[in-house]
Amino acid sequence: MTHRIGLVSLLVLAVALLGGPTDGHALEDGLSPEERRDIDVFRRTRASVVNITTIALRRDLFSLDLQQIPQGTGSGFVWDRQGHVVTNFHVIQEGDAFAVTLADQSEWEGKVIGVAPDKDLAVLRIPTPAARLVPLARGTSRGLLVGQRVLAVGNPFGLDHSLTVGVVSALGRELRAPSGRRIRDVIQTDAAINPGNSGGPLLDSRGRLIGVTTAIVSPSGAFAGIGFAVPIDTVARLVPQLIARGRVVEAGIGATFVPDRYGRLLRLDGVAIADVLDDGPAAGAGLVGARITRSRQIVLGDVIVAVDGRPVRSEDDLRDAFEVAGPGATVTLTVVRNGARRDVRVRLVVVG
Repeated sequence: MTHRIGLVSLLVLAVALLGGPTDGHALEDGLSPEERRDIDVFRRTRASVVNITTIALRRDLFSLDLQQIPQGTGSGFVWDRQGHVVTNFHVIQEGDAFAVTLADQSEWEGKVIGVAPDKDLAVLRIPTPAARLVPLARGTSRGLLVGQRVLAVGNPFGLDHSLTVGVVSALGRELRAPSGRRIRDVIQTDAAINPGNSGGPLLDSRGRLIGVTTAIVSPSGAFAGIGFAVPIDTVARLVPQLIARGRVVEAGIGATFVPDRYGRLLRLDGVAIADVLDDGPAAGAGLVGARITRSRQIVLGDVIVAVDGRPVRSEDDLRDAFEVAGPGATVTLTVVRNGARRDVRVRLVVVG
């Protein structure tokens, strides 16, 4: 798949050159300062927002020829001038090939560089000249306030861009990723987010990237006043890892853990260690896992109840704490064994 500019593309470019509705023509009198600001943000950022068409490859039963079958579309945005495009994992999850349409209507083949299903993030790369790429300016999600104005830009159909405006409705929300793992510190907004806008940017009032729109809460799939975005502080930490390694680097202690569903049955107030790997940090710190007696009874070893003083009640809590600290960091685990509570210092290592 190479880039192409068709009739519709030429018409869009011609309208822009002639000063039509896609152009930054002069604003009419009577617009409020807020309207002028929103229009300016949209005009400055739409060149960074792309459409992504997910394509499945299927072999014809009789001719055995491969056929390209569109599976759906979503949005994304230019991350850097090296051709990296960020979107949601669920946008590309069902695809074998990907067509990325830029704001100038040129279409490029996207190659998957890295995915983070646990955070619903993915990175594609397109072989586009750097001069045609317009990365978004990045803000921070730290310090956001409920009530703060936000803008969501999408490119759901590949022909034109859409803008919705709202506020930060809530902070610190939790959302389930396609992998089933919890995404923490999610931004909730009332800016309309529809399925075709998934993977697009959530911007602050200055046009800076503060999140990646990822989901809506609606049984029908249409926007119903509640949308979510993965915060930019999480995105900025993970995208460089996806570009460099194709996956997120996970931190651990060289141990496996008793699944939460069994922990609930055992009424544990923490995460029980199932097994300790030889020569790992957990083994070096003297931690022990569970064992099964000859009478088939389970005898628990160490149960982790806190990391650096913060309580953990599920494996998600534990993995989140390790993720924030990162490989190479030393953390203090508060563990309970046979009713005795103690603190253990453990150095985190790369796992997986």
